[in-house]
Amino acid sequence: MRTLFLARLIGLYCVVISLVMLARPRALLVPIAALAHDPAAMLVIVLVGLVAGLAMVLAHNVWSGGAVPVVVTLIGWWLLIKSLSALVLPGATTLALYETWSASGLYRWSSTVTLLLGLYLLYASRRSSRR
Repeated sequence: MRTLFLARLIGLYCVVISLVMLARPRALLVPIAALAHDPAAMLVIVLVGLVAGLAMVLAHNVWSGGAVPVVVTLIGWWLLIKSLSALVLPGATTLALYETWSASGLYRWSSTVTLLLGLYLLYASRRSSRR
């Protein structure tokens, strides 16, 4: 049940955020840029991400049982590693990574991948709950 709940939660989040990012990128890129230039706000965001990543890894560290549990586990680990990296890397490095991502248009590619991941999680969790 935990896997299906997390798959639906992550799937819906991914679909909503990626659709907004693809349809109206400035609606998210402008506020994200403002946050990226505010060290205190970034620290709060990174700490929240760290807590979420730790919670997912502690509550759902499942490496068997099909693709959905493994994908949910990988997302938890990715969030944890990403948050730890942001804490360890200098703020200027994190800001430079964000600016490269934004200016190069990589956000379009990552938003498309995120949309596909979200659709997969929603589809697979729905299919699994019918069994």
